[in-house]
Amino acid sequence: MNKLKKWLGNAVTVLLLVVGLVVWISLPWIGVAAIAVLLGLWLALTRSGRLALAATRIGIASLPQRWGASSVIVVGIAGVVGVLVAMLAMGEGFQATLNNTGDDTTAIVLRGGSQAETNSVITREQVPTLSTLPGITRDAQGRPLLSPELSQVVNLVSKADGTDVNAQFRGVGPQAWAVHDKVKIVEGRRFAAGLREIVVGQGARSQFRDMDVGKTLTLGNQTWTVVGVFATGDAHDSELWTDADTLATTYQRSAWQSISVRTDGKAGLEQFKAAVAADPRLKLDVETTRVYYSKQGGGLTKLIDILGKVIGTIMAVGAVFGALNTMYAAVATRAREIATMRAIGFRGLPVVTAVMLETMLLALLGGLLGCAVAWLLFNGYSVSTIGSNFSAVVFKFHVSPELLWSGLKWALGIGLVGGLFPALRAARLPITTALRET
Repeated sequence: MNKLKKWLGNAVTVLLLVVGLVVWISLPWIGVAAIAVLLGLWLALTRSGRLALAATRIGIASLPQRWGASSVIVVGIAGVVGVLVAMLAMGEGFQATLNNTGDDTTAIVLRGGSQAETNSVITREQVPTLSTLPGITRDAQGRPLLSPELSQVVNLVSKADGTDVNAQFRGVGPQAWAVHDKVKIVEGRRFAAGLREIVVGQGARSQFRDMDVGKTLTLGNQTWTVVGVFATGDAHDSELWTDADTLATTYQRSAWQSISVRTDGKAGLEQFKAAVAADPRLKLDVETTRVYYSKQGGGLTKLIDILGKVIGTIMAVGAVFGALNTMYAAVATRAREIATMRAIGFRGLPVVTAVMLETMLLALLGGLLGCAVAWLLFNGYSVSTIGSNFSAVVFKFHVSPELLWSGLKWALGIGLVGGLFPALRAARLPITTALRET
């Protein structure tokens, strides 16, 4: 019967612990701050709290004697937090790059039902019809700010390992510079119409070979010269741009794949979108460039997020066992000390709290170390991955304050699990038996 009660008690404890961890990980900062304030008030204002604080000081004072074992907790949790934050920072950086691409007043036109430029076809005869529709911004000469574009996937050589990587080779016309007004030449000049000249995004230059101004490369069995470098701070930084007609001739393209349109604000966008939908000759889809590019990374971002949390959870289990072993050993070596405290008036709650606070302190140190490593090594680190157009998207890891906060909560959650059962064991130590131990 006693064994059954003990087993049921442990099962209930584990269940409550799992529920508590889920609630803890999902808590906003204000909830955590409230818990910290309540704990601080309890420690400062109640007798049990002051006893717990005194016991905690004794345990912390003995940490230098147990630093080798305690470092297992710190290093293990630092590894979990570092890997978790780095993985999530990769997904956040990728999605942030796509979210920053385009805006709410620039439309992208694709063939009806197309999810990406690679499977879209827009005939050249449709362009004049589109250019007459209401809602389109016009330049000082009265020309519509409308840019028919081609998207060709080409092979480039990676700087990192010399392997072939798909990249997007975009063909644009003279109006593209006004439609994509975030594109700025930062080195060299724009390409000339009718010539095999290229301008490359600064992200592409950082990832691929032969992207510097003056270099030549072979694409489509033709030699092209890099004449400029542009910067946008978004997904277009991963691309190569050239004259649309020259690209069409090289790859024998007779149609466009997308059309980017600058509209007269949100009202103009809705007007243009309604006009396209009302014309039965077009059969085209219209959405903002911001929405279009945000959708392109949805699946990959979710995959990275899931992988990061799965890997983090697996590593967290290992860190929990490391913390359990360390704290069980600490409780065993301090058995007489804990028993003495209980004999002179320390009840179970202060003892449990003291062991828990000691473990949480080590977990906090590990979390801070892991966050610092993730920030120093990965924040702003530039990499590339394959986007929905089957071409590389260059982006930077983004270690945001929100991710660092999540990492710290994971660290403290591991400390909670790793310290709870040793703390309960310490509170249940038979005083007379522990005092007789040498």
